[in-house]
Amino acid sequence: MRRRFWAWFAVVAGCLLAAPAAVAAAVPAGPVNLLLVGIDPRNDYTAPLADSIIVAHIPADRSGAVLFSLPRDLVVRIPAFAKSGSPAQRAKINAAMALGSRIGERKYSAAQGFELLAQTVSEVTGIRRFDAGAVLNFGGFRKFVDAVGGISVPVDQDVVSEHRKPDGSLRDRMPQCPGHDNCHRPYIGAQKAYPRSDNPVHFTGWEALDFCRQRYGLPRSDYDRQRHQRQFVKALAKKLKRTVISDPARLAQVTASVGSSLTFVGGGRGIADWAQAMKVLRIKDMTGVGLPGSALFEGGVYQGEQLPGTVGPFFTAVAEDRVASFLRANPGVVIADR
Repeated sequence: MRRRFWAWFAVVAGCLLAAPAAVAAAVPAGPVNLLLVGIDPRNDYTAPLADSIIVAHIPADRSGAVLFSLPRDLVVRIPAFAKSGSPAQRAKINAAMALGSRIGERKYSAAQGFELLAQTVSEVTGIRRFDAGAVLNFGGFRKFVDAVGGISVPVDQDVVSEHRKPDGSLRDRMPQCPGHDNCHRPYIGAQKAYPRSDNPVHFTGWEALDFCRQRYGLPRSDYDRQRHQRQFVKALAKKLKRTVISDPARLAQVTASVGSSLTFVGGGRGIADWAQAMKVLRIKDMTGVGLPGSALFEGGVYQGEQLPGTVGPFFTAVAEDRVASFLRANPGVVIADR
């Protein structure tokens, strides 16, 4: 159904458009927690992996929002899930969606997979429940960005594309690597580059998607990629609020452009309800937070990523809706985005 990462973005974009804050009559009062998931689509017969996982916490007073990412390779306990027949197991967190999505022989449901992923994220973070969420794939994210006329974001470090040529076409493959996943880093030839810039750089849909997929060559690899994804989510949320949310016709047009690429879970409420609620959210006060993960080795073999025990109090602060005071009192426990 879909495959990997890029997604963080997709979902993020989709959900922040649809889900950012809950203050309208149709949306619950109190703090709101959203789960945004990105998947890289392959086909309808492949179980979707959660390649990007972002939690958006909106406090009860609607004073902005906090975004933090969970590494897709984070090793966790995934609960048993009766709907798909999946037993409890220890695995990378991105597998939770795939394990929960099975609805038949070679048939998968992103919405059902989202349920198990949400349960898994709840166990990791202590967040009791998610009020809404979204799953978006590659193509949907690209269309989303193009539908709002692109977005502008400063580039905090030099990034070179693993996948695209400067004109946006796919890079060539080494002759010995003709298949989809037969080789590690199979591409050769000219590469699209995104030079560091303190001034906002305008990104079209394919450029935004390409940029947010990159991790090779970055000092902190996937952790740098997670930060870039959060930066784009914030930029997209700002543009949505400025140019789309206040215009019902434009909102419907943008949502339609994504089509079936977006799976929205609204807790019984539609995208329009959540979008209306977003009007009161102070987007300029949205804060991105990086978690200090590191590689997990067992017996000398890389198993995935792990989080230090020091992030536990941060998760508790999210669950108890006191993130702002925690960040002020505990600088350095997590990493605020630049």
